Amino acid sequence: MRIAVEGCMHGDLDNVYATLLHLQEVQNIKIDLLLCCGDFQAVRNEKDLESLNVPPKFRSMNSFWKYYSGEKVAPFPTIFIGGNHEASNYLWELYYGGWAAPQIYFLGFAGVIKFGNIRIGGLSGIYKSHHYNMGHYEKLPYSEQDIRSIYHVREYDVHKLLQIEEPIDIFLSHDWPVGITAGGDLKALLRQKPFFEQEIQEGTLGSKPAAELLGKLRPPYWFSAHLHCKFAALVQHEKDGHSTKFLALDKCLPGRNFLQVIEIESGPGPHELQLDEEWLAITRKYNAVLPLTIRNANYNNVHLGIEQCRQFVRNKLQTRGSKPFEFVQTAPCYKPSQPVADGVFHGFYKNPQTEALLQFLELEYLLNKMPESRKPAASPASLFSGCSIDYYGEDIPIDDTEDFKEVDPEYAQE
Repeated sequence: MRIAVEGCMHGDLDNVYATLLHLQEVQNIKIDLLLCCGDFQAVRNEKDLESLNVPPKFRSMNSFWKYYSGEKVAPFPTIFIGGNHEASNYLWELYYGGWAAPQIYFLGFAGVIKFGNIRIGGLSGIYKSHHYNMGHYEKLPYSEQDIRSIYHVREYDVHKLLQIEEPIDIFLSHDWPVGITAGGDLKALLRQKPFFEQEIQEGTLGSKPAAELLGKLRPPYWFSAHLHCKFAALVQHEKDGHSTKFLALDKCLPGRNFLQVIEIESGPGPHELQLDEEWLAITRKYNAVLPLTIRNANYNNVHLGIEQCRQFVRNKLQTRGSKPFEFVQTAPCYKPSQPVADGVFHGFYKNPQTEALLQFLELEYLLNKMPESRKPAASPASLFSGCSIDYYGEDIPIDDTEDFKEVDPEYAQE
């Protein structure tokens, strides 16, 4: 099986797909799957731009909307995770994963999916310590702070991934596992990105939860993006002698290393997306404690056993089959000739895919539930009285400014 891996998409689906189609033609190969490591920007319409963490002057529809509307169809099955520049309102609809457009599958805030017999896991977002042990408290319509915190990795989602016992073949994260630079050509990296040196020395370049997952899951392949450069590393796992090939890729721009094609052993096919039994069992076990306030999950309230959940899911899959639920449009499609009026909040869309998955697992739909405990007095800001949290300086690597003709002060900080 040939799998193409792309770094940060930034909504530029047309050019990425065109590049891969050209590669197929000139090299006379067939690409079976495309993986994207975040900043996908699944923007359906102008209203979605309001939930995109990009300064207004740089917000653009780009090309995802064409695939959402049906004007175009992705030429390859595509799986993506979220980064730190996303239409977070849409991705929250698909918190558990699902089709963002025909042929384009979002892996969820955390998730595992099978493609043929290849098992692919992923963690969306980036790590920031001050939000890690909170719940998913953000609610639509998002405030300026919410659109910068909603994509911060939460312990609950990592906890679920740490329950995985069966082998994972490929894992995706947006930011790099902390410490990964020790396994590659550090000198070459610092020649390209000299301002990484201090963070590397301090052990703060990258994600601690991703490093924990790397040590637990030990997949043969791990792909990341976020820092807008290509970097390869090899991680030797002492526990069992296995190794992980790590590769980070750039974003889609001319002359940048944003694509890599790998070959991986697989079964004869058909190569189709399938729901993963173990991951569905983990989801069933932990869904009741999905934290929707500033407080983290209370795992003492988890009462279902994993084997019980596993047998339940197995029986369900035998009856229904393992194909993901069908794509459904939930928001108006962008029409260049009919701009949407500014300032109108269209509310939260219940995605039928999410509803169908939860009904299949016999679980309550919680995503847009407003918990009693989330009152103004319990706002996240109250936890940090007397502290200063930089919501602006964390989001974009310093060199992003070179890609814009006009530098915005929010973009120039790190």
